Amino acid sequence: MITFINLLTFSRIVLGAVIFLLLMSSDGYYLALILFFIASITDYFDGYLARKYDAVSELGEILDPIADKILIVFVLFGLAVNLDSYLIAFIGALIITREIWVGALRDLNARKNRSDATKVTFLAKIKTTIQLFTISIYLLALAINSMLLIIFADIFLFISLFITLYTGLIYTLNSFSNNETK
Repeated sequence: MITFINLLTFSRIVLGAVIFLLLMSSDGYYLALILFFIASITDYFDGYLARKYDAVSELGEILDPIADKILIVFVLFGLAVNLDSYLIAFIGALIITREIWVGALRDLNARKNRSDATKVTFLAKIKTTIQLFTISIYLLALAINSMLLIIFADIFLFISLFITLYTGLIYTLNSFSNNETK
């Protein structure tokens, strides 16, 4: 079961690259939307199955958040190229910067036996959900050729950015409160 769950997680990485490539042609929009939906569902099911069958693995705990980030970054950058959007590219860069920063904080806290300071929070899970929802709106807009939906997606992209940066701030404050940084 652990192998299957880890394969679900790993599939998000592969699907991110495939979706990026599909976004380079208008013929690929519907398939990109379907594959993104499948990738998003794997994010739910790998965690659900791991908890239900007590099949949590160290590799899965490490790979799951990384797979989420890789999927989101591939698709955001694909959308930025496709839509010729500096906004999506800039916000995507801010999101990946936050993810690298939080990864560094997790490493720092693990070395100091304070991993609880950067343990995944409910708000961080909401952040990922909103990011996935935002990308879904963009992909749907491309698939049905609705520029009005692009505007809604842009609004949700700002909401995603705010929550992303806010959770990064919380992790930063948790990491450095009552903590010697020797």
